[in-house]
Amino acid sequence: MLEAVIVKQLRDYTLDLKLIVKAGEITALMGVNGSGKSTTLNIIAGLVKPDTASISLNNEVLFRTKDNIDIPTEDRQIGYVLQNSAVFPHMTVHDNVAFGLRARHLPRMDISERVEYWTEHMHIEDLVGVKAGNLSGGQKQRVALARAFAVEPDLLMLDEPFTGLDADSMKVVKVLVREFVKKMQIPCITVTHRAVDSADIGDFACVLCQGKKEWEGSPAKIPELYSVCHCT
Repeated sequence: MLEAVIVKQLRDYTLDLKLIVKAGEITALMGVNGSGKSTTLNIIAGLVKPDTASISLNNEVLFRTKDNIDIPTEDRQIGYVLQNSAVFPHMTVHDNVAFGLRARHLPRMDISERVEYWTEHMHIEDLVGVKAGNLSGGQKQRVALARAFAVEPDLLMLDEPFTGLDADSMKVVKVLVREFVKKMQIPCITVTHRAVDSADIGDFACVLCQGKKEWEGSPAKIPELYSVCHCT
């Protein structure tokens, strides 16, 4: 379970947010551009330092201001998939998926087994020798997901993971995300602008407005909510 209390002064407002995401559940973080969604993910990942915060994952403290605890990004055991998938275009699919495993200095056999497992489960096993720069948007996103899952993260974070995908690829990626979050019993946060994305994969939804929680509840209620939210 992820528990985060975050305060960060931004240019136009203060991000002041409390999040709890349970194991095996997906929380959809929503709101207009500039409402603090991506900044929240970057703070949890350790890429942006908050003014004050207490962030714990499975009862392990990742960041706590009062105790001067700040675990480095590479040691936080978080799988983070960005909007543009952030694959390495000059590397093959195999090397992209293996990247995080090699960074953790796993034995070569373990790396090969995990790459094989996740490329098969993401339906990209026939692309392992292809340079990632030659893939379609949907294929790149599956590579990014395979890389994130291969390290067996304690938390999965997705920033606009469906943007730019065609309808078929989007459907497949959504099914894969839900399937593996449930199977691996890890908490997941996905950032999205679209109510349909939240309803399709989310167990819980949280709408931000200028850094504060405007509403939270069932994703099924998002469409009617958007007609009254102050930030929309």
